[in-house]
Amino acid sequence: MQTLPDWMAAVKFDQQGLVPVIAQDELTGRILMVAWANREALLETARSGHAVYFSRSRQRLWRKGESSGHTQIVKEIRLDCDGDVVLLIVSQIGDIACHTGRQSCFYRQLKQIDGTMQWQSVDPVLKDPDDIYK
Repeated sequence: MQTLPDWMAAVKFDQQGLVPVIAQDELTGRILMVAWANREALLETARSGHAVYFSRSRQRLWRKGESSGHTQIVKEIRLDCDGDVVLLIVSQIGDIACHTGRQSCFYRQLKQIDGTMQWQSVDPVLKDPDDIYK
């Protein structure tokens, strides 16, 4: 088994061995996405300088951009005060972080429409997902 670096001891992983990770754009400060990392993903992120997550649906490492080409170059790695959330300050390559073809996964806003509260898409699709994932 691989010996973990000292800094890893401060990260509080959950019962599944995961920690939530927020990706934030270095230039705009916009939250691009939230994902999960296990120890291996966090170690590879720190070592490589590229965002690596753990895909819960595929149960494997997910190197951001491996199929879309929209990678994230990590500028900073931060840990919150409780040690249970990681923040990645990233440079988003290709300006698309979301699998829907939008800049951010947070593209829906709660708005009052015709007297009822509804989610409304407020950000444009920059590229058709069918053109991204072939």
